[in-house]
Amino acid sequence: MKRFLVVTAVFFYAGLSAQKAASPDSISELKPVLIHLKKFTPERLPVTQDHSIFSGKKNEIIRLSNINANFTTNNVREIFSRIPGVTVWENEGSGIQINVGVRGLSPNRSWELNTRQNGYDISSDVFGYPEAYYNPPMEAVESIQLVRGGASLQFGPQFGGMLNYVLKRETQKKFSFETQNTTGSYGLFSSYNAIGGTVGKFSYYAYNHYRRADGWRENSSYDINNTHAFLGYAFSDRTKLTAEYTRMNYNMQQAGGLTDEQFRANPQQSSRSRNWFGTPWNILSLNLETHFSPKWSSTTRVFGLLGERNSVGFTAAPNTLDAQDASGNFAPRRVDRDFYRNIGLENRNLVHYTLANREQHLSFGVRLYQAETRRQQEGRGTTGDDFSLFTSAAFPRDLDFVTKNVALFAENAFRLTNRLTVTPGIRYEHITSLGDGRFATNADGSVVPLPQKTLVRNQILLGVGTEYQLGTTNIYANISQAFRPVLFSDLTPPAVTDVIDPNLRDADGFNADLGYRGTFRNMVNFDVSLFYLQYNNRIGGVRQFVNNDPTQGTFLYRTNLGETIHKGIESFVSVSAFRALGLTSLKGNLDVFATMSFIDARYSDFAVTTASGTAPNISITTSNLRDNRVENAPRYIHNFGASYSVNGFSATLQHRITGRIFTDANNTVQPSANGITGLLDKYQVTDFAAEYRFWALFNVRAGVNNLFDERYATRRAGGYPGPGILPGEGRTWYVSLGFKL
Repeated sequence: MKRFLVVTAVFFYAGLSAQKAASPDSISELKPVLIHLKKFTPERLPVTQDHSIFSGKKNEIIRLSNINANFTTNNVREIFSRIPGVTVWENEGSGIQINVGVRGLSPNRSWELNTRQNGYDISSDVFGYPEAYYNPPMEAVESIQLVRGGASLQFGPQFGGMLNYVLKRETQKKFSFETQNTTGSYGLFSSYNAIGGTVGKFSYYAYNHYRRADGWRENSSYDINNTHAFLGYAFSDRTKLTAEYTRMNYNMQQAGGLTDEQFRANPQQSSRSRNWFGTPWNILSLNLETHFSPKWSSTTRVFGLLGERNSVGFTAAPNTLDAQDASGNFAPRRVDRDFYRNIGLENRNLVHYTLANREQHLSFGVRLYQAETRRQQEGRGTTGDDFSLFTSAAFPRDLDFVTKNVALFAENAFRLTNRLTVTPGIRYEHITSLGDGRFATNADGSVVPLPQKTLVRNQILLGVGTEYQLGTTNIYANISQAFRPVLFSDLTPPAVTDVIDPNLRDADGFNADLGYRGTFRNMVNFDVSLFYLQYNNRIGGVRQFVNNDPTQGTFLYRTNLGETIHKGIESFVSVSAFRALGLTSLKGNLDVFATMSFIDARYSDFAVTTASGTAPNISITTSNLRDNRVENAPRYIHNFGASYSVNGFSATLQHRITGRIFTDANNTVQPSANGITGLLDKYQVTDFAAEYRFWALFNVRAGVNNLFDERYATRRAGGYPGPGILPGEGRTWYVSLGFKL
């Protein structure tokens, strides 16, 4: 808390000092809203939008219609290339799961972010298991909103912030039809079809997206089906009711990881032909939006989720063969299943009022949420190679988890002068986590129960942001507390002999930003900022003697061990090159952009132990990971690109450079024989995408990903989707034909 208060004072003083940096008489009176021009990408959120306040917060909006990218396979490194500091994990090329992180946080299924679609949750369990197995197809997305750091007060306590996918809608016509059909490398076929419109007081939109491919690697075929339906009814100009339903279902073959030797020899190879993954997902949302008066608007959303996570396969390390016995039979595969049943209600209000002859903004609301997860693991599956979830006996591990949450939040944007806005905020979280069930079944049939666990916590988060307007630019600063509740995985030890600290605490900390952003003379768009993130109470394991007696062996004790500090620079700039060079006689527009981020993420304190010897001569050595780099946090992430557009044609060439990463907290350099640990080298990848629109209705899109066929990897896995090094895709291409009526 002391460090939080010190950094708060520094950042808040920096924001206030900006008021003294310019004379208030030098420019005319301006509202404290960053002026944005639609052609600039990314855009920034205004002071208020969708019953929330964004003044002083680090945020970006990517409108997909303004960029060129491979939307068919959700190519994240292209789509997020204009947002600095986004780490990407590329498990495989299907794009089914989007794995992004910011500021050196883990990209694992975006679990350090509060992931939403049209403002409601889409992850498995926001607090107990916040992994996003579902993401909408990018061909259905109108824009992506990313709010970092300061999002913790209005959208939840996550360290990474809020990521929201806003789906397309049609409001100008009674009926519209859109189709986009794509073919490409390795059997890729995709078809996206949508209808929508507004008839009187009714509005509607529906789409279906189907995609399949054999995959760049062996044993990496997949097929996915996404369906979405939206219906709205406007009772009046002030009140509207909308309903949404989303269903996703896919089957994905898991090629598994490789050892480093296998990766160097042939990154497309796979020794796993029997591993599969599937996630049927259902999301429902009902939203009532009303304007009680011109000054007060409110929205109340009820949402729910029914989903599953199903995997079957041979999960040994890549240097262990999935071998047949003398009779030609494979070993039975392992089956793991999760079942999710969530429901929530979120109410948001935005009130505009006058104070000191200036308009002020108050945002407040309440959130109620309950998530239930049933986890069945280590089932004995079939010896076949199809996607079968059949088990020959009861699951040895069968657990039930429940999360209950009540949250209250409020922020007020105080407009102190015509240029300066200060936004303090507060959030209160009440979270109850419950765990129960069967942890394991012994060979003799006896059951090892998971001790019933109940964690109750009440958490108050504070924050403040400030924004100072300078023409079409502004200086912003903010600091907000964040925390991450203990996850289900933290409550269930990997082995029966492991012990969980009964006083395990939630991780907590804070985010801070200081930056300068805006547009200049209708030809430059920029955002340059410093960030500081502190992540306390990280959980890990330390070896201890059984009954404090070396002769009885050791066990792993999982507890809170230390903290990490993440700090660095995030910068973005794009320039309309022809206009900047005075070459206005040239046709079209050439936009040159660069995103550059430097990340220093290190452990400031983290105790570890190692055990050696055998009983009774066992010794435990204690050390500290202080100054080690945080795993999966590259020191730099840079994107450079150029986009040219003229008369319906546009094309983008971009180049991504990512620094090397350590894949474990010990900062192991030499790769292990099984490929699970070891340094991953830096890499560079170039992508090209183009589109031509003609006759006002048609479009042709085409592109090449990994243009120079770079061999690289973004992660190593210790378990799912297969232990070992996971290669990034080599060169692939696609061609797409679209029509919109």
